[in-house]
Amino acid sequence: MKKVPCLLLGILLLWQAGQAQKAITLDDCFTFFRFFPQSAGSYRFAPDGRHYFEADGGNIEEYDLGTGLKSRTIVSQSELAAVGDWDEYVFCQDLTKVLLRTQTEAVYRHSVLADYWVYDLTRRQATRLYADAPVQYATFSADGGKIAFVANNNLFYKDLSSDKTTQITTDGKKNAVLNGLPDWVYEEEFSPVDGDGMVATEWSPDGSKIAFIRFDESAVPKMPMTWYQGGMYPRYTDFKYPKVGAPNSKVSVQVYDLASGRTAQAIPGTEEQDIYIPRIRWTPDNLLCMYLLNRPQDQLSLVLYDPLRQETGMLLHEMDPAYVDLEVCDNLIFLPNNRHFLWMSERDGYTHLYLLPRQGSADSTQVVQLTRGAFDVTHFYGVHPQTGKFYYQTATPTPLDRQVWEGSLDGAAPRLITADDGTHEATFSPSFEFFIHQWSKINTPNSADLCLLSGERLRPLVRNDRVERARKEFGFAPIEFITLRAADSSALNAWILKPLDFDPNKKYPVLFDIYGGPGSQTVQNQFNGYTGAWHQLLAQKGYIIVSVDNRGTGARGRQFKKCTQLQLGKYETLDQIAAARQLGALPYVDPNRIGIWGWSFGGYLSTSCVLKGADVFKMAMAVAPVTNWKWYDSAYTERYMHTTRDNAAGYEDNSPINFASRLRGGNYLICHGIADDNVHWQQTVEMVNALIQANKQFDTHYYPNRNHGIYGENATKHLFTKLTTFVLSKL
Repeated sequence: MKKVPCLLLGILLLWQAGQAQKAITLDDCFTFFRFFPQSAGSYRFAPDGRHYFEADGGNIEEYDLGTGLKSRTIVSQSELAAVGDWDEYVFCQDLTKVLLRTQTEAVYRHSVLADYWVYDLTRRQATRLYADAPVQYATFSADGGKIAFVANNNLFYKDLSSDKTTQITTDGKKNAVLNGLPDWVYEEEFSPVDGDGMVATEWSPDGSKIAFIRFDESAVPKMPMTWYQGGMYPRYTDFKYPKVGAPNSKVSVQVYDLASGRTAQAIPGTEEQDIYIPRIRWTPDNLLCMYLLNRPQDQLSLVLYDPLRQETGMLLHEMDPAYVDLEVCDNLIFLPNNRHFLWMSERDGYTHLYLLPRQGSADSTQVVQLTRGAFDVTHFYGVHPQTGKFYYQTATPTPLDRQVWEGSLDGAAPRLITADDGTHEATFSPSFEFFIHQWSKINTPNSADLCLLSGERLRPLVRNDRVERARKEFGFAPIEFITLRAADSSALNAWILKPLDFDPNKKYPVLFDIYGGPGSQTVQNQFNGYTGAWHQLLAQKGYIIVSVDNRGTGARGRQFKKCTQLQLGKYETLDQIAAARQLGALPYVDPNRIGIWGWSFGGYLSTSCVLKGADVFKMAMAVAPVTNWKWYDSAYTERYMHTTRDNAAGYEDNSPINFASRLRGGNYLICHGIADDNVHWQQTVEMVNALIQANKQFDTHYYPNRNHGIYGENATKHLFTKLTTFVLSKL
């Protein structure tokens, strides 16, 4: 009998040894990225769908997709001596030429200035695209014989066979007119989620015409920026940035005909209207489709333009009482038969795919709904023109998960390609014979496989055993999904991370990590290899970390996402406060030690919560926050709030700067990059002024020459060192 307690003690000691943790450091998280997983990346498929390309040591190699073995070297580094170091490449469709980018200099989030070279694989010769100025955008014609590009805000094209360059526009001017390039607000707010930014120049399929958007931003107010670079005086720059109610660029769509050398305006008079034209796309039969979006963004028209007859016709008119979500309506596919097109819409309350006729689309009897159910389609991958099969992703089996499906244009039942829960993503080859399947769960790093359409795995591509071992070595605690209640009692998805040695009889401090912006989602069944490691660092120090998706977030249908219209931040704040009250009532939570932090919209929301929920949140940290909606850009803010003239109370009631006097205890940290072109440093400076006027103590951290991401030259680690120190001292 006396041996039993000894045996139990031995088991207990072994269990405790298994629970031992190795301390996570900020260097582990943000210098060495020890827990950041490898991904399959973005595959560059060859047109045949059976090969792909990779850059390796200055070479461009071709690999067999099925085996992963190198099949040949397309271009060797030695052949590109004249080009020098390059950082990006793109082939023309027939693989006879490759466009290489060098001397790259970032402009905004997506755009760059660069020097481009064309390497001809037939002649084995490299030639410079344009020598007179840096190029900001360049693209091949469909036949690969020409390249359209933008330099000094003017549009050009080069005939590669004759080496002749033709200037199409001459009125381009900095801070005045842009031809074939988006202005700042278009690039920031209308760039597709997947891709390198908004495209404002498009070749016709037959290569005879170039369509481009002309932006006249002369009347748009300038935003100044200061750069501190060690000189005796700072350097000053400015750029055009339309804020709420301010003039936007005047826009028009121009079509240049290569044969005649003439340019025609597709829809005369658009530059006199206060509208957006966020997309131009050609149909397979060389008609130009234009998206016309009114300024409140609740009405979207698709207009077809025939450049030969110079006639226009309405293709589709989409309306929404709140706003038409361009990210949803960005999935426009014209079928090769020139009789139908695919469209994505929230018209039945959830995001779904539809098949519509090119003619008579206003007749609802001709509209076929291809997907149905109380779930959102979250991604459209494309359609196989020969089989009529199409491929898409859904927020199923729960809004936290993602699955990949095959549908059929003939209405046949959909087929699930990826099973189980978690986040499943796919990248299909051009032939739709193969797809790259990436998968992860909230406690499982991602893996990737090459699969057949049947779902059969051909070969593994990525395994993150290194990350799995590191998680065990450092004693990562599991994250759990929970459900909390919004201020109106509706269910909110949330996750919670407790310390590995969690004791339900103790009282723990809680830190909320939130974003909460329109259509976003922080509570998803996928692995977080970036801030997720920092969360574990804090959990090791005795903190519970929580994230909550408030009303207004995505993957739960139109009503849940758009209920915040005209009151951006109101319900989001109420829901985070309600969630904190519920957690504070738990026996293992210290209700007097609940904090909140976020970045960008999350910084806005954390600031709003610590002011309006001062009796609930002890502390808050805000990085690059909006503090007054009237100081943010026109396209984003007016989409959800309209203008201050139309919705004065909505702006006043939901801008934290107006509630500075409610701050308690001085436990507020605000950080910002001084060169943030997106959420301007002005937002933080004015919040600081309001806090000073209210005689409230607070902490600040500023980052000179850093943009919205606050990175480079140790900035990321420096920022998270400050955030960590603030949590440990204030919570």
